[in-house]
Amino acid sequence: MNPERPLAEGGINGQTGGVRSLIDVQSLARELRGDVVLLDVRWRLGGPPGIEAYRRGHLPGAVFVDLDRDLAAPPGPAGRHPLPERQAFQDAMRRAGVRDDALVVIYDEADSTSAARAWWTLRYFGHQRVRVLDGGYHAWVEAGRPVTTETPKVEPGNFTARPGGLPVLDAEGAAALAKSGVLLDARALERYRGEVEPIDPVAGHIPGAVSAPTTGNVGIDGRFLPADLLRERFAELGATDAAEVGAYCGSGVTAAHEVLALTVAGVPAALYAGSWSNWIADGTRPIETGDQTGA
Repeated sequence: MNPERPLAEGGINGQTGGVRSLIDVQSLARELRGDVVLLDVRWRLGGPPGIEAYRRGHLPGAVFVDLDRDLAAPPGPAGRHPLPERQAFQDAMRRAGVRDDALVVIYDEADSTSAARAWWTLRYFGHQRVRVLDGGYHAWVEAGRPVTTETPKVEPGNFTARPGGLPVLDAEGAAALAKSGVLLDARALERYRGEVEPIDPVAGHIPGAVSAPTTGNVGIDGRFLPADLLRERFAELGATDAAEVGAYCGSGVTAAHEVLALTVAGVPAALYAGSWSNWIADGTRPIETGDQTGA
């Protein structure tokens, strides 16, 4: 399955045609004077739980959203972090105060990995005004902005989840795209090559996929590279706005970061939400190891 791709919304600073995907600290500080829903999505694979960091300090007014509980369905054959059901996601976002007409700004610790998953999921379910704080909590603190331990009182939101806002791939679509277009593997290179696999029971990658670790999307401070550098990076891998592009990872979290980086670069891309953990659930699917076979 490979639905029609939406228009690109990248460009300089992730902006084209008035649609923005990233926001910096200074701009967020200004926006907080208005109607903004602020979501804290700090998370780390294997823990500790992000709520612990939230309780130690968070941006004023931010509501904690749990990636495992609120941004994914329970693990199973569909993957370790399958897409949440429409109603479950809508309920979670309403509890967090998300409204259809409000700007939603999301942050994590620094590199936007988990924030990107929230960004992608909200966009997929139809919310149009969603941005990620570039550099996350670290950037906010380093800029001398205030933090708090106070949990805000949240007025329930009215967000209505409408699936289909961004393109997705299933296993069949990912396999086809790896042959006809560009399928990017967002995991670390060692996992792509099949040299190590610390999480899933089988190592390797989808045949024809191209290695593109998400660590190459950001600098040492966790902020995204400028749009022109991201465009150059992805173009070297064959991923341009003239190609059909998709991304996957282990469970659909870091792949959302890849899609966000591609969006900033002006390259529309589909997400294989089930990713590697779904691919290997069917033992008949082929597996490759070693260096990339793509562009």
